Amino acid sequence: MSLFGTPPTGTPRLKPLSSKRTHVVSVLDIGSTKVVCMIGRLTPREESEILPGRTHKIEIIGIGHQKSRGIKNGVIADLDEAESVVRLAVDAAERMAGLTIDSLIVNVSAGRLRSDIYTATIDLGGQEVDAADLRKVVAAANHQSMRQERAILHSLPTGFSLDGERGIRDPLAMYGDVLGVDMHVVTAERLAMRNLELCVNRAHLSVEAVVATPYASGLAALVDDEAELGCAAIDMGGGTTTISVFSEGKLVHADAVSLGGHHVTTDLARGLSTRIEDAERLKVVHGSAIANSGDDRDIVAVAPIGEDERDHPTHVPKALVSRIVRARVEETLELIRDRIQKSGYSPIVGKRVVFTGGGSQLQGLAEAARRILARNVRIGRPMGVSGLPASAKGPAFSTAVGLMIYPQVADLETHPAQGGLLTALAGNDSRIARMGQWLKESF
Repeated sequence: MSLFGTPPTGTPRLKPLSSKRTHVVSVLDIGSTKVVCMIGRLTPREESEILPGRTHKIEIIGIGHQKSRGIKNGVIADLDEAESVVRLAVDAAERMAGLTIDSLIVNVSAGRLRSDIYTATIDLGGQEVDAADLRKVVAAANHQSMRQERAILHSLPTGFSLDGERGIRDPLAMYGDVLGVDMHVVTAERLAMRNLELCVNRAHLSVEAVVATPYASGLAALVDDEAELGCAAIDMGGGTTTISVFSEGKLVHADAVSLGGHHVTTDLARGLSTRIEDAERLKVVHGSAIANSGDDRDIVAVAPIGEDERDHPTHVPKALVSRIVRARVEETLELIRDRIQKSGYSPIVGKRVVFTGGGSQLQGLAEAARRILARNVRIGRPMGVSGLPASAKGPAFSTAVGLMIYPQVADLETHPAQGGLLTALAGNDSRIARMGQWLKESF
């Protein structure tokens, strides 16, 4: 049974998880450095104070990851190579889980992600707000956001207003003259999405839902208080760095810049005239985002590019390696700082920033980020998931784990769909309709 319906906006939508049933969910994180497939068992859980928003316990039963090929800065550059890597990652996860999958939740960081707020109001004439009014005002905001060349990834009501009074979380059954809504809509270029879907389809799999990378990594790396009070999650990947801002438990802003850990590696390869893989090793072992006093005294051996075995490695001060690394890291951090400032969400982010993704593991990154962003910084690892092998517990796997968490929050979203809008806010009648639909499809 497929878990999604495809509305006219063209991107598949997840149906809400049943809180009474165990589900098997499979996800695919297509990154510039690696491609990760995870298969997880989601079991209903009791309400608890730890991660209160989560309705299911997640246990990873299969995982496969491969070095990326054919993917550059999050964009598919070679379909054949990308397809073969996807097949290998999925195959490894299936073998470990002992089952075959046919559809996946996939992330997207390419396609020039855009984050916009659309506001709409409707006249209530002093009446009580009912489910139909909520659907109507959300539909009006959603209608504004539809663009021919862009696909809607996420559409979340961030707050309602009644007669100009803002910040109302749930206006159902309240009285007023004018009901308003602010919708946060994340979109991507339709063609970039199509190529992503094509790559997955060629591996004989279907796309169950598409999730913006910043949303996924924020879901995995932020603790509940951070998402509630206002916080930014910065996911430093190989080819892209994504930014998400959460407030009152919801995603309120998303952004992406085409700079990542791989740019640091290529700077080193060029600056020290060495191969990419040797530059990567130098970055991991000797690179640092902050200056250390001993760097001038320490000498590092750099392997030459040539194939000739008689070529001897050159020796350079460790300070030179750090200087090259620092220049690119500071450029990336300054760009992030400016993007947060320009977004208008700087006051909401406040003093809290969480860094995650493979690039966040660079030595000294947290200290450099504290200085440049002038905020408290911590490195976030994926939380609330069992069964991950030790090698997959680090920040580099936050996006994949976030995709696994996503089905539990998918029903916060509202999308332009046939016959008006079904939304979690629309009261019991739509829940019953959905339940009937689910029963029809399941038995």
